[in-house]
Amino acid sequence: MTTKRHEQVGLTDAQVLDMYYYMLLARKIDERQWLLNRAGKVPFVISCQGQEAAQVGAAFAMETGKDYLCPYYRDLGLVLVFGQTARDCMLSAFAKVEDPNSGGRQMPGHFGGKKYNILSGSSPVTTQVPHAVGMALAGRMQQKDFVVYASFGEGSSNQGDFHEGANFAGVHKLPVIFFCENNKYAISVPLKKQLACESVADRAIGYGFPGISVDGNDPIEVYRVTKEAVERARRGEGPTLIEAVMYRLVPHSSDDDDRVYRTREEVEEAKKKDPLIVFAAYLREIGLLDENTEADMLARVQLEVDEATEYAENAPYPTPESTLTHVYGE
Repeated sequence: MTTKRHEQVGLTDAQVLDMYYYMLLARKIDERQWLLNRAGKVPFVISCQGQEAAQVGAAFAMETGKDYLCPYYRDLGLVLVFGQTARDCMLSAFAKVEDPNSGGRQMPGHFGGKKYNILSGSSPVTTQVPHAVGMALAGRMQQKDFVVYASFGEGSSNQGDFHEGANFAGVHKLPVIFFCENNKYAISVPLKKQLACESVADRAIGYGFPGISVDGNDPIEVYRVTKEAVERARRGEGPTLIEAVMYRLVPHSSDDDDRVYRTREEVEEAKKKDPLIVFAAYLREIGLLDENTEADMLARVQLEVDEATEYAENAPYPTPESTLTHVYGE
């Protein structure tokens, strides 16, 4: 019998099957939204494909209902673990009034919701990083025991918001997880043109806290590293920068043509390491995922996505009269 790596880091059989479920759900929601976009039914998609393992692995290391998320626009897998549903995601994609993120006012991928402990994001990249640091400082001042998780792409690690947030958190030893999803491209700009250092994790030393680079296609390893960072933060030892290295399997967004800046051969090679394929292979190898279990899970996910799509497509839009609500003090 193959070694159960997940047990070595404290995960149960049920938990790793749940991890795979969330990864699969994120992928199937994402794929459906692309189809809807190409059919002219939803205006925009910004994808999580290839990044699900890192998101779900990290989310399982946090404590839902207690810890806070400041996600970025690709973090579909992360927010699903924290309580958002396929229906929530579809309502957002269709910009309907029941969208829990913003009532249909934000672009898709701008996750938020007080009941989920998810801070609403904004379109300028990296603004969530100083917000996360401010939340961590507020938690300390109020003597609350929560950790704040801020995720971002490697391109965001070049923005001033990241450096200011990291510096402040390092000085004050705040309970923040800086989680970089390094998918190799900042829209069309490859990593070698973004950083002069070897990796994003190398930047942590300048702010006085650990930086760790991890295989972002391995949810178990991501869980292990994030769990250690969370425990460190709870002990009052300050932040950690985690760089999860993965690959964005689709264009930057539904408005992007990635053929102009990366070869098809490069993308096809990356697909061999697709985290869903790799993780499913591990679960089969240890005897947790047989044909029946896999078929049942796929059918469950497909039903969730189908029902969510039908509900959201038929749900009402915000009324024109509500346009200025939350804008001028109403």
